[in-house]
Amino acid sequence: MQQLNPGAAEAPHRQIAEQIKAQIRRGDWAAGERLPSIPALAETFGVAKQTLQRSIDQLRVEGVLITKPGSGTYVRGTKRRLNRLSRGRYGGHRGYHADLAARYRQHLTEVGRAPAPPEVADAFGVADHTPLLVRRHLVRTDDVPVEIGAAWFRVEDAAGTSLERFEGFGRPLYQEAEEAIGRRYATASDVITARQPDRDEAEILQIRADTPVLHLLHVAYDDKHRAIEVSQATWPGPMTTLTENYKIPGPAEDLPDDEPGMALG
Repeated sequence: MQQLNPGAAEAPHRQIAEQIKAQIRRGDWAAGERLPSIPALAETFGVAKQTLQRSIDQLRVEGVLITKPGSGTYVRGTKRRLNRLSRGRYGGHRGYHADLAARYRQHLTEVGRAPAPPEVADAFGVADHTPLLVRRHLVRTDDVPVEIGAAWFRVEDAAGTSLERFEGFGRPLYQEAEEAIGRRYATASDVITARQPDRDEAEILQIRADTPVLHLLHVAYDDKHRAIEVSQATWPGPMTTLTENYKIPGPAEDLPDDEPGMALG
């Protein structure tokens, strides 16, 4: 029987959750492996089934476990590491990242015209619900969904081009868009927010409705700062890490050492 500390400040279900995570890190249960049943785990830890269920629920919210109805609870084990946010799509030489393609499989799910949601409409400077061309996709790794995405274009830019076809291009979408639209991507901005998923997102990403997601709004502009493409991506928050590597410049010679830096807001 696993031992809990009755004098600990942490509640029993949190102690159990930490012990289960430790066992997973130790390799007792591998990614994709099914855990013992709730009654069996409750007996192992010497607690009521309700307490053990709270532990499982916590680990599901954290993205450590996934429950498949009628099958059981499994170690999720899929963590997507985004090392350069959207900049990774453009590559060091504006080329295709073969290593990412090998690990993440993008599946095109829809191509057509749809009303622009508010954040997309604002980025293009058009009214809400203006018809735009959208290309929606789902990204999987190890057959686990890790991203819901959509790329939006103005109809007048994309009409009659390859962007309207329901097919992949064998190269990054921005390269196809540059050729189809005749404008080059020059600058871009990323805005990332954390929020709760809607019902469809939770179902597609196989997460609980109370599991937070990270949402990216990526806007790419031409050299005249006109939006060419507006993309959205939604990731399960607990399974996604965002890492940015960059150089830190030395102190400017004309500034004192205690010159305050730019505030982050």
